[in-house]
Amino acid sequence: MWAVRRASIHLRNRGLSSGTARVCCGKSEIARWCLENYNAGITKPQGKLCDGLLSSKRFYNTQSSCSKSQSEIRNFSSKAGARNSEQEDDDLEDGFSDLEKPSYVAQESTSGDESERDDDLISRSELSEEEDVAEDTQNELEVLGTETDVEEKKSPKISAMTKAILDAPASSVSTVLDKWVEEGNEVTQIEVSLTMFQLRIRRFFTKALQLSEWVESTRHLEFNEKNYASRLDLIAKVRGISKAEEYLKQIPKSFRGEIVYRTLLANYVSCTNVKKSEELFNKIKELEFPMSCFTYNQMLILYKRVDKKKIADVLLLMEKENIKPTIFTYQILIDVKGQSNDIIGMEQIVETLKAEGLEPNSKIQTSLARYYAIGGLKDKAEAILKEMEGGDIKKKRRVRYLLLPIYASLGWEDEVERIWKVCEPNPQVRECMAAIEAWGQLERIENAEAAFDKLLEKVKKPTSRHFAALMKVYTDNKILAKGKDLVKRMADSGLRVGPLACNAVVKLYVRAGEVERAVSILNKAIKQKTGRLLFSSYLTIMDKYADRGDIHSAEKIFLMMRQAGYTARLQQYQSLLHAYINAKAPAYGFSDRMKADNIFPNKALASQLARANAFRKSELTELLE
Repeated sequence: MWAVRRASIHLRNRGLSSGTARVCCGKSEIARWCLENYNAGITKPQGKLCDGLLSSKRFYNTQSSCSKSQSEIRNFSSKAGARNSEQEDDDLEDGFSDLEKPSYVAQESTSGDESERDDDLISRSELSEEEDVAEDTQNELEVLGTETDVEEKKSPKISAMTKAILDAPASSVSTVLDKWVEEGNEVTQIEVSLTMFQLRIRRFFTKALQLSEWVESTRHLEFNEKNYASRLDLIAKVRGISKAEEYLKQIPKSFRGEIVYRTLLANYVSCTNVKKSEELFNKIKELEFPMSCFTYNQMLILYKRVDKKKIADVLLLMEKENIKPTIFTYQILIDVKGQSNDIIGMEQIVETLKAEGLEPNSKIQTSLARYYAIGGLKDKAEAILKEMEGGDIKKKRRVRYLLLPIYASLGWEDEVERIWKVCEPNPQVRECMAAIEAWGQLERIENAEAAFDKLLEKVKKPTSRHFAALMKVYTDNKILAKGKDLVKRMADSGLRVGPLACNAVVKLYVRAGEVERAVSILNKAIKQKTGRLLFSSYLTIMDKYADRGDIHSAEKIFLMMRQAGYTARLQQYQSLLHAYINAKAPAYGFSDRMKADNIFPNKALASQLARANAFRKSELTELLE
């Protein structure tokens, strides 16, 4: 852990209190790095993660090193598109346990069939800009375990059961399966696992849930703990967390183990429900289940989004319980370092990873290259990218889609064109999506449109997610006319606007100054119930109302976010307070509202509060009025 120790040295002058240093003493070097890395601007003692975790309370001084990156550091990058065969570890960012994937699916195919598996993958940059990379849109499923033990081999073509369900309307899955059995087909665990996997990666959660219900009701298979956990996860996705909680009580007690509870925990985390996540984590410990690193990583994900100081608490507890970090644990720490632009610290975390006998996978390499690019270290970014290419990009198909957006972020159009020329004759869907994004970054709109046309050639039934990729290009480049035409094209195709597409359309209209139209689209998408809309869809509108000083409308969006299941965050309060300031209106009770949501102001928000307080009328003025 010496690399992490060195990574923390240059941070020690940031004014952390001695109380923090005492907690670190003699503990994990990774935890020490976390405690020393973040100065929260809080004077109040912080609550402990769980009972008995630490004997000392931590105090943070009032000096804050928060900057513009404060909001950016809350984002969780390295999202769905980075699925790879090199490291299918026990963790995933969107909080889902290892349920459906047969072990031989872990071997990534390089055949044409792979494009079918990638139909609904979305670009990494779209994911990394969202704080809630949760189930409904952002974190695509990284299934990592098995429901059955089968020998490893390459992923086969879509099975007969899968094809039958894919071709059937969601309302008739059970009827189709009954007919499928009547035709003499056998229902096996492998067949069901493969079908469930294919449905999940396409985000057909309703069909997947119906398949699970049909299997149990017809008693074709005997349910085990992973089957129950899978059902619970699907219920949470389709019917909501409360229904999943009810289903948990129905699961036989003998099957209510760590896998079931950690699956529910992952769904709490995906909704950023801090209170329930912490309560369930503590319950899992109280039940004395053998805990996996997956469970701890879920808490790291949670605190990465809402309270980075507590990352150290989790790491200290992992050390205490002898839970060895996985490569995904290091991925989280690398992302935190990279997002805070601490390149030296990021590199030393990588050294620590290697010292533990692990090697950076393509996901970590992509993160490193991206953070180098953002930091202006083009030579280091190029070195990582060339290492990923391995000398012959034609033989490295599974990394091409990762390279395209990063080369674009560096402004290297020739490199983007070189990679795309290799892909263009027979591109995978994810390569088309990455090319659309890359060309959009380079403001080569015609090239992005050509890549979109290639995408439509590959996908028989395009979804709103595919259209969202091009919509984002139009939005980022403020091409309103073409964006509107694409919306009409989606409508004519009978597509419902999913969360990603809705996000792009909302931003398109907001940037064009048509905020009311954006709100109308948001409301329609909510009524369609196509999945929980993205955090940034609401925040984009809220920010615009704040700029106008429209307190009523900003408060309304704030309430809508609560109704959508988003717990309060610093960004929301910053935006809302900005509305009060621009309206030159006093924000009565604002501090109390924040305390009730367990939100504590950083330096920037404290300054906003002081400004809003300046509008408060004196007692004498109020009496005279």
